[in-house]
Amino acid sequence: MFTNISLQAIVGSIIFILYCITTLGLILVVITENRNPLKTIPWIVVLIMLPGLGLIFYFFFGQDNRKQRIISRRTYKRIMKRPQKGKKPSSDMCTVPDAYNPLVSLLENSNQCPLLYGSKISIYTNGEDKFNALFEALEQATHHIHFQYYIFLEDEIGRKVRDVLIAKAKAGVKVRVLYDDVGCWNVKKRFFKEMKNAGIEVYAFLKVAFPIFTSKVNYRNHRKIVVIDGQVGFMGGMNVADRYIKGTSWGNWRDTHFKFTGKGVHGLQSAFLIDWYVVSKKLLNDEVYYPPVTLFGDNIMQLLTSGPVGQWRTLLQAVIFMIANAKKYLYIQTPYFLPTEGLNQALQTAALGGVDVRLMLPKRSDTKAANMASHSFIDDMVKAGAKVYFYEKGFLHSKLVVSDDALACIGSANMDFRSFEHNFEITAFIYHNDFALQMKKIFLHDMQNCEKLISSHWLKRPVRLRIAESFMRLFSPLL
Repeated sequence: MFTNISLQAIVGSIIFILYCITTLGLILVVITENRNPLKTIPWIVVLIMLPGLGLIFYFFFGQDNRKQRIISRRTYKRIMKRPQKGKKPSSDMCTVPDAYNPLVSLLENSNQCPLLYGSKISIYTNGEDKFNALFEALEQATHHIHFQYYIFLEDEIGRKVRDVLIAKAKAGVKVRVLYDDVGCWNVKKRFFKEMKNAGIEVYAFLKVAFPIFTSKVNYRNHRKIVVIDGQVGFMGGMNVADRYIKGTSWGNWRDTHFKFTGKGVHGLQSAFLIDWYVVSKKLLNDEVYYPPVTLFGDNIMQLLTSGPVGQWRTLLQAVIFMIANAKKYLYIQTPYFLPTEGLNQALQTAALGGVDVRLMLPKRSDTKAANMASHSFIDDMVKAGAKVYFYEKGFLHSKLVVSDDALACIGSANMDFRSFEHNFEITAFIYHNDFALQMKKIFLHDMQNCEKLISSHWLKRPVRLRIAESFMRLFSPLL
């Protein structure tokens, strides 16, 4: 009996020592990676407070793959050069305001984002209009359809999209579908297999195949891109799901999506073909994917593809630049507000400097933890003079930053750590007065369905609630 007890004690001690060594080793790794302290501290807390489970969480969600490359520089450059080709309009027809030239250089130097001139942009603020436009464009496809979504559900609208894609493939159109493996975890494999059997090329992005790719589970492709014949493209915040048309049990699903015609489509094409190469190892760079396009006006855009690879956090840098250079106003719509420290300080500085900073968030969110953490950031925003609005008509999923009737930032990225640090996103920076005014008008219209936060009431909310929100804020880099 004594021997057995002693043996158990020795084994237990060895296991405990090994666990302590492993945990301390991981903590040392986290520290030496020189991450933002706001991200380092939560992981140290998780590793210490959740014995065993913390190691699993870190293995799945904590590893930093930013120094890795998922596509060679040479291949990336080959694909990105295509949108830059073609005749450019005269400089007096399309010019970027002087104040934004540093932003243009930032995007060009860190992400090779070319200036794309004269696109026609249609705006959709509800799912019904967006999907009607999408189906109309899909039906007109003659050469190829490139279809990429973070979420592609097997519900009523998802099956309808699938059937159209299958019909076009059978008619001789080359159809390529890319979906995020984690975003579509709840979708049965037969849904995508039906498309494959019909001749559609279908791939999951960064498929989680245990144990090889488990560290990739936290790095998801959040982009929504459709390109048809290189002539028409769609991008924005809407996935393929019934909720964008039918809403939720507690209200509509308010989102924004965009249709591009013209040069902007070439930017979307490059973004898709880069992701396509990553998953298929097939390099598609023929001129047929970049046909000549019409010049529709004098707007200019840069399409930024951001993600957890590469040296620079270009999306975060670009948004901070946009905030820091706002002179009159800055209107922001986002479903999740979990800003980095730099972004938080930039917004507060703008508000304190007299810029009309307005932040629109959903009053009720689909993620309670993220919503609670978001609320903890509002106190200082309000004290700095920013105005906060809670959308009441349903769930606000729209992503927008518009400034000074001159610059608009649209796309798939939320105002949170996940979009800036972990997700593969696509964002358009559009330098055009008319477009900025259109987006401003949409923001002001949405304000009619909002409750304006009254700072005196907000700052007096129950202490227990504020403590809970502050606790969740500790984990905001992980949400």
